[in-house]
Amino acid sequence: MDGLSNLMLALLMIAGFVLVAGGVYILAKQGDRTKGVLMIVAALVMWGNVAIMTL
Repeated sequence: MDGLSNLMLALLMIAGFVLVAGGVYILAKQGDRTKGVLMIVAALVMWGNVAIMTL
């Protein structure tokens, strides 16, 4: 992999952590279950894509 691919994977991982943190915040503080769960699921999908791209 080249430098740009590594940067893309790193940004996807960071975005996944931000999505999980935001999803947990929305679940805990605002009580909007649908949005919180969807954000966490989106993060899991992103991490799955990163796992596939690194194989």
